Amino acid sequence: MNKYTTLYVLLSCLLMVGKVFGQDQPSLRYKADLLFSKYEFAEAAKLYQALVKKPDYELEDLEHLVGCYWKMNDYDAMEQWYKKVVDDPRSTPEHLLTYGKILKANARYEDAKKVFNDYIAKNGKSDQAAREIAGCDSALSWKAKPTSHKIVNEEGVNTAFAEFSAVRFLDTVYYIGEPSTEAVKKKKYNGWTGHTFLHIFSSTFNEGMHLANPKLADAEYHHERYHVGPVIGNKDGSTLYLTRTYPGKAAQVTRENRRNYHTNNVQLYIYKKNAKGRWEGVPFKYDNVKEYSIGHAALSTDQKTLYYVSNMPGGLGGTDIWYSELYDDGTWGRPVNAGPNINTSENEMFPTIAPDGTLYFSSSGWIGMGGLDVFSSTGERSNWSAPQNLKYPVNSERDDFAYTIDGYSNQEQTGFLSSNRMGGKGDDDIYTFNYKPKLLLALRGVVYNKKTQALIPAASVSLQNASGTVLGERSSKEDGTFFFEVDKETDYLVVGEKEGFQGDRASVTTKGIVKSDTLEVVLYLNPKLEKGKTYRLENIHYDFDKDNIRPDAALILDELVNTMNEYPTLKIELSSHTDSRGSDIYNLDLSQRRAQSAVNYLISKGIARDRMEAKGYGETRLLNHCANGVDCSVPEHQANRRTDFTVLEN
Repeated sequence: MNKYTTLYVLLSCLLMVGKVFGQDQPSLRYKADLLFSKYEFAEAAKLYQALVKKPDYELEDLEHLVGCYWKMNDYDAMEQWYKKVVDDPRSTPEHLLTYGKILKANARYEDAKKVFNDYIAKNGKSDQAAREIAGCDSALSWKAKPTSHKIVNEEGVNTAFAEFSAVRFLDTVYYIGEPSTEAVKKKKYNGWTGHTFLHIFSSTFNEGMHLANPKLADAEYHHERYHVGPVIGNKDGSTLYLTRTYPGKAAQVTRENRRNYHTNNVQLYIYKKNAKGRWEGVPFKYDNVKEYSIGHAALSTDQKTLYYVSNMPGGLGGTDIWYSELYDDGTWGRPVNAGPNINTSENEMFPTIAPDGTLYFSSSGWIGMGGLDVFSSTGERSNWSAPQNLKYPVNSERDDFAYTIDGYSNQEQTGFLSSNRMGGKGDDDIYTFNYKPKLLLALRGVVYNKKTQALIPAASVSLQNASGTVLGERSSKEDGTFFFEVDKETDYLVVGEKEGFQGDRASVTTKGIVKSDTLEVVLYLNPKLEKGKTYRLENIHYDFDKDNIRPDAALILDELVNTMNEYPTLKIELSSHTDSRGSDIYNLDLSQRRAQSAVNYLISKGIARDRMEAKGYGETRLLNHCANGVDCSVPEHQANRRTDFTVLEN
């Protein structure tokens, strides 16, 4: 964790300090341990470096050195020195877990996964290691397919030091930063980082809508010692909610090796303007600086719920998000934990509430790319949806936090983000983002049997571009459905096939679509016609002793025309049959003339002559017992008068 985390996360346990090892440099180790115990890591690191250069160094000295770089956010130095820790014969499996996190923070995800798996192999099943491995896999996936967020470093305000937690208050943007020693009258500095304590800055937007003209905010709350900020305001500008390090003597006391160490907790202050227009602040009702910290305020959209971060008793671990409800008398109710849908055993912090009520916060306890990742959730108070990681590029291999929506316009979001990601200008930097949701287009289809209208599962469906290149293939599900993701401004061809069926295809275009949508398409697969099989053409009737095609018969033959068109390689024998009444020779001639009339009709509809043969069978292929001389009913004779077609080739 880096320096902003120390404002809100108390070190519940320190590496053991104050011991004297060996006889070569007891005073040097004692001084280094003392500086470390006071959180003056910048100075302590210099002394530990001198110690670990000795061939007989203590592993604890090396651990302390890496710990200093960890607190100072120097990841390159951490990786360099921690490799020496894990290679030391005295190291433990827990060192592998830390080393993996360092590699992950340096975007070496594949190497980090190997280390986490090595840890599991040596230490057994670990939920934490499994979560870290899942984070590495997710990071690789998210970086390969980034969201449409456009992230810009605000170089007009960022420096080599830390700047973070930008928020608009009325017409001014306020943020937290480390001023140069020349900028503050009392040149106190933070031993943790070697820099000055955090102050509140103000900024404006330039013509390009980027932050510019930074300056220290001239406010009453800057008179306090130690860190000041972040700060938020209510809608009408009458109230400020300020996080600050408690400046008094009522500090939490930690005793180690017969020595007391003091750490000042963080408290939440509420400022209102007095009659003279000056800000006057009072501590939040539930501050308890001797026991725990409270900070990082956020207001609900109706301003009736105040969210904040605390490590007070009753949480799930680390720092949690809590809330208080506004009473009718203007006071805030007792703290209530926001619940396990948001909070974890690790750290949740930097909550913000968007204009639509969405909660954004940072966490190290959910699956993420690095240390702190930004998550979103919908709901209120202690009833929240499962957190959604905002993925890359909002999140990175390092710490990403203080995600604040500043405005909506034409479905676009703009706002601020803080991060110490690689490629920044300094330590923590302020970024602005612009987010326009990607146009999400999909294609959903269903495959039917054209003859029976039954759904067809396991059909092969391909998505092709205009030139016929296959872009994707699917197999229809049990309900006949299939699904593709498609791109904007593109013409597609969808082709469905299955053994035993004639294929079908449909054209689809996404050109001109400006909103996310799911397009629909239906494919009809016609059962293939088997060679040598005969198919009945029902209800084809002729006038008595006539061979001309009646209008009602033409309708049936039109269906055969469609079939011939659907099966362009199909060749058939079109046959006609009579009943047994009349002479055999006459019936044979009549049936031949009727078959030929049917063929001629198909030719008139554009079917090639060489694809059809006309055959009259007269009464030679009766379907029942009604032969010559047999007394049969009219329906029985009707059954024998029919027109068929037999598949010759397909």
